[in-house]
Amino acid sequence: MVVIVGVILLIAINIIVLSINKRHGDLPYGIGRIAIYIIAPFQNTVTHSIRFVKNVWSQYFFLISVAKENENLKKALSYAIGENEKRNEIELTNYRLRKLLNFKKTIDHQVLPAEIVGKDPSPWYQAILIDKGKSDGVEKGQPVVIPEGIAGQVTEVLNNYSKVLLIIDQNSAVDALVQRTRARGVIKGDSTDRYLFKYVLRKHDVRVGDTIVSSGLDGVFPKGLLIGYVSEVVKPSSGIFQDVTVAPFIDFEKLEEVLVLLNPLKNEHVKK
Repeated sequence: MVVIVGVILLIAINIIVLSINKRHGDLPYGIGRIAIYIIAPFQNTVTHSIRFVKNVWSQYFFLISVAKENENLKKALSYAIGENEKRNEIELTNYRLRKLLNFKKTIDHQVLPAEIVGKDPSPWYQAILIDKGKSDGVEKGQPVVIPEGIAGQVTEVLNNYSKVLLIIDQNSAVDALVQRTRARGVIKGDSTDRYLFKYVLRKHDVRVGDTIVSSGLDGVFPKGLLIGYVSEVVKPSSGIFQDVTVAPFIDFEKLEEVLVLLNPLKNEHVKK
């Protein structure tokens, strides 16, 4: 408001001075000084005010432009990050699939790749749901594996889906042996990070770090599939068995794809 009043006064005074100057020529020295004395402060104030408003106005539009540019850059960065994450996920998926394909070449049996689409919500069972079923040739009892070893066994089959009981479940059992010494026992699920190697005779040599593989004698899992490694051995002072704990080679929390062994025993019979 002050600026507006000042501008009006400055314009009015300038008009008066110019009018007098036009009519009477050059003003007397005293009057000119008085005019300058009166007009100069207003001109100075108004000039600075106009510059200030102009700078604020320019800065305002500059900030709007910068904010808009910043928003566009954020969107572009977010898009780039999203695309990069997609590429990383594709690369990881391809890596896992290549491992499965390479592992598939080492197995004599027909295999069916499957993707994990769910987990059993029950706290009493360690089971997963895969996207292959009866229409794909899946049958109850078939082994499920990955390159790191045995994952589990098919327990229920629908037309397009199947339920797999993981080997870490307490209801699972795999006839197994120590790869180094051929000492036999039964792998029982105990938790997500260990198995119990049951019924191993005290007289047999079992050491921490020994690799445990399937024996093939349970009629379900082919011989030689990886299971885990011995993480603890305790030989009680009495009894005929030793207590052996085995750590899985598989990280069951990160399972995403598996291979179902289709009728492995039938294939073995044909070979024989």
